[in-house]
Amino acid sequence: MELVKAALAEALRLLRLQVPPSSLQVSGTPAPPGDSSFAAPPGLPPTCTPSLVSRGTQTETEVEFKTSPGPPGLSNGPPAPQGASEEPSGTQSEGGGSSSSGAGSPGPPGILRPLQPPQRADTPRRNSSSSSSPSERPRQKLSRKAISSANLLVRSGSTESRGGKDPLSSPGGPGSRRSNYNLEGISVKMFLRGRPITMYIPSGIRSLEELPSGPPPETLCLDWVYGYRGRDSRCNLFVLRSGEVVYFIACVVVLYRPGGGPGGPGGGGQRHYRGHTDCVRCLAVHPDGVRVASGQTAGVDKDGKPLQPVVHIWDSETLLKLQEIGLGAFERGVGALAFSAADQGAFLCVVDDSNEHMLSVWDCSRGVKLAEIKSTNDSVLAVGFNPRDSSCIVTSGKSHVHFWNWSGGVGVPGNGTLTRKQGVFGKYKKPKFIPCFVFLPDGDILTGDSEGNILTWGRSASDSKTPGRGGAKETYGIVAQAHAHEGSIFALCLQRDGTVLSGGGRDRRLVQWGPGLVALQEAEIPEHFGAVRAIAEGLGSELLVGTTKNALLRGDLAQGFSPVIQGHTDELWGLCTHPSQNRFLTCGHDRQLCLWDGESHALAWSIDLKETGLCADFHPSGAVVAVGLNTGRWLVLDTETREIVSDVIDGNEQLSVVRYSPDGLYLAIGSHDNVIYIYSVSSDGAKSSRFGRCMGHSSFITHLDWSKDGNFIMSNSGDYEILYWDVAGGCKQLKNRYESRDREWATYTCVLGFHVYGVWPDGSDGTDINSLCRSHNERVVAVADDFCKVHLFQYPCARAKAPSRMYGGHGSHVTSVRFTHDDSHLVSLGGKDASIFQWRVLGAGGAGPAPATPSRTPSLSPASSLDV
Repeated sequence: MELVKAALAEALRLLRLQVPPSSLQVSGTPAPPGDSSFAAPPGLPPTCTPSLVSRGTQTETEVEFKTSPGPPGLSNGPPAPQGASEEPSGTQSEGGGSSSSGAGSPGPPGILRPLQPPQRADTPRRNSSSSSSPSERPRQKLSRKAISSANLLVRSGSTESRGGKDPLSSPGGPGSRRSNYNLEGISVKMFLRGRPITMYIPSGIRSLEELPSGPPPETLCLDWVYGYRGRDSRCNLFVLRSGEVVYFIACVVVLYRPGGGPGGPGGGGQRHYRGHTDCVRCLAVHPDGVRVASGQTAGVDKDGKPLQPVVHIWDSETLLKLQEIGLGAFERGVGALAFSAADQGAFLCVVDDSNEHMLSVWDCSRGVKLAEIKSTNDSVLAVGFNPRDSSCIVTSGKSHVHFWNWSGGVGVPGNGTLTRKQGVFGKYKKPKFIPCFVFLPDGDILTGDSEGNILTWGRSASDSKTPGRGGAKETYGIVAQAHAHEGSIFALCLQRDGTVLSGGGRDRRLVQWGPGLVALQEAEIPEHFGAVRAIAEGLGSELLVGTTKNALLRGDLAQGFSPVIQGHTDELWGLCTHPSQNRFLTCGHDRQLCLWDGESHALAWSIDLKETGLCADFHPSGAVVAVGLNTGRWLVLDTETREIVSDVIDGNEQLSVVRYSPDGLYLAIGSHDNVIYIYSVSSDGAKSSRFGRCMGHSSFITHLDWSKDGNFIMSNSGDYEILYWDVAGGCKQLKNRYESRDREWATYTCVLGFHVYGVWPDGSDGTDINSLCRSHNERVVAVADDFCKVHLFQYPCARAKAPSRMYGGHGSHVTSVRFTHDDSHLVSLGGKDASIFQWRVLGAGGAGPAPATPSRTPSLSPASSLDV
C-alpha cells in the first residue's frame, strides 16, 4: 500500500511540473469539444460521466458512460456497486458466470487500470442482516429492486452535447491518450434475474438514438398450418356446405379446400379463423353448413392471469365472429358442443370440463343461457340434440349414456329445466367408455364403446325390476348389439344414403354398416397414420378421416386413403430451413425427422430417429443435414437418400444446437455439458473429423452463430453468458470481447447480443425468449416467446422495449423460428401443441405489398396485432 501511494504521489508531482495549470480539468468534467491537450496520466482512472439507470421491474438495461464497462461475474444477487472492476479474475463472459482462473477481460484496447489493494467485497449477502450498517440498508434495498427498461436510453453525454464528435473516432491516432480515455457510451448493460450482461456498441454507431425505431414495415400473414389435433381431441372434423373441410390445431380453426380427386394428391388451399386466445378443443357445424361453433380451453395470459374458456359462433364464409357464448360461465374448458337440428339450429348445447361437467343450453342468436345442470363427475366425450326433437339431448362418456329432457324456458334465460334418464345396460356388459354415438332416421341411437361393440338404443316401457332412473315412465334400453372392432370405437358417421361408418382404434379399420348392422365393406388405415379418430363425409363418395397421429386422410373405401394434412404428435424443438429451396426440416419428442415442402405444403419424407431430436441444420450445399439428439448423439443424413452418413456421440447430455459454418468447412455442436464441439467437414458434408472443443461456458449451450468469414463463433449459455471463440486459431476463447463488437455474423440466432437486446420484454426472467432469427437481408428479427406469440422486430433491435408486430395462433410456447432462404416465408414451431405455422412475409423486402384486409375480419389482419 505504501509503495502504491508513493507511486501515485510521484505521478501527480510529475504531472504538475509538465502540464500548465490552465489545461487541468476539474475531476469528473469532460474536456471541451475539440480540446485534445488533456490526457489522464498513466496509472490513473479515466475521467467519466455518470451512467443512468432507470429502475422498475426485473429486466434492466443500462447504457454505460464510463470506461470501466461491465459488472463482476454472474450472480443472482443485486448489481455490483459502481466503481467495481468489469470482471473478476477469470471472467470472460459479457454476462453470466465466471470461468476458472485466468486474467480478466482487458476491456477496450489501451485502457489502463489502476492497481488497487485487495478489498472485501462490498456486495451484501442476500440473506445477511449484519453485512451493512442500518443507514446503508435502504440504499441496498433500492439497488435490489427490479429494474425497468423504460427511459433507459436517455443519454447525458450524447454526441450532440459534445459538439457532434464521436468518442470512438476522436482526433488522435491509436496511441492517443485522448482516444483511450475519453471512450464514452461504449457499452450497454442489461440485467436478467439480477445477472448483468454487458454488450459493446459497434464503432459505427455514433448514438443509440440514430438506430431505427418503431415496428418493421414488414408484416406476417398466416399462409399454411401443418398438422391436425387428432391425438387427444374429438368432435374435430366436419365438411361445410362449401366443400371445405374444417378442423383445428392449436388456437386456429383451419378451413381446408382439398385439391385433386378422391384419393389423389393434396393441393387446395387454407383459410384460418384466428379469433381464439387459447387452444380449440371442439367444433360443431350449424345445420345451414355455414356457421361454426368452436370451444376453447382455459389458459393464462402473459402476466399469469387466467383466460376464461368461451365458445365462438362464426361465419365460415366471411370469418366474422357472430356471437361469443359463455364467457365466465365455463370452467377449465369446453369439452363438447352441438347445434340443435329440428329448429334450424336455434340452440347450442355445451358441456364444460369442470368436475361436474356442467351441461347448458344456449340461445344462439342472443347468446343467453336457457338452462344449466350438473351432468356427472365422469368425463363426457360427446353431446348431441335429437335431430327430430330438440327437447331430447344425449351425452356419453365414461361408463354412461345419459338421455336428457329439456323442457320450458324457451326464450326465457335460466328458466328451462333439464332432467336426466340414465341408459340401462341390463344384461349387457357396461363398457368403460362410450366415446361416440349417432342418431338413426328411425329414432334409434347407435353408440360405439371401448369394447368394440355397437349398441342400438331404443325407448322401452320401464320395468320395476330393471335398475335405472326410469321410474314408472319409459326408459332407454339396448335393443341390439354388434361386435364391430377389436379395441375401442372412436368414431361413428351417418352417411347421406343411410349407412353408418365406424372407425376403430386398435384395428384401424373403417367399416360400412347397412340396415340391421350388416357389414357392407371395409378398409384399413396404414399403421403409420395411427387409429381412426374422426370421420366426415365429403362431396360425392369422398371420405375424410382424421387419425390419432395427427394426419388427415382423403379417399374412399374402395380406392383407399392418402394423406392431405400431416403433422407431428409431440413437442417440437428442432427446425432448420434449406439453403436454396423453400423446404424446411423439423424434429421433436415424437422421434420423427420430417422434411416439408413449403411450396406444395406437403411432407416430402419422414424417418424414425429412435431418439428425441432437438436441433438440426442443413449443410450450405443442402446435400446433407445434421441432427442433434437428446443423448449426446448426432447424425448426418443425406437429404435425397435419407441414409445416415455419419453417426457420432459427444458426451452423454442432450445437444441443443448444431450449426455449419457459412463455408461448410466446420460444424459446431453445442451441448448441455457446457462444451461446443467443433468438427472439420468435407466439401460434400458427408465426412467429418474432430477439430477441437470450445470450453469456458459455465452452463449449457443454448445458441451459437458463425461469423461471415467462418473463423469465429458467438455463443450463449443457460446462465446468460455471451462468449466469443476463435475457431480457426485453435478454438480459443477471445478474452477481449470489446474487439468483437464490429464482427459481422453470417446468422443471428443468439438471443443475447447488442443487436437484439431490445427484443427482451420488460420484467423478463431470462427464459421468455426461446428462439430468435435474423432475416437473410438483415432487415428484421423474428422472435419466438414463451407466451405463444411470434414477434417481428426491426434489425438491429438495440432499443429497450422495442415495439414489434405480434402474432398469435400457437397454443403453447413457441420453440423456434426460421426464415426461408429467400426471406419470403417464416416458419414457427409450437411446443406442446405440435403445430407448424408457415407465415408469408409481406411488405418492404418481403414477397410484395400486404393485401388489403377487410375491417370486418380483424383476427386476420397482421396489422391488428401490432404491439407498441
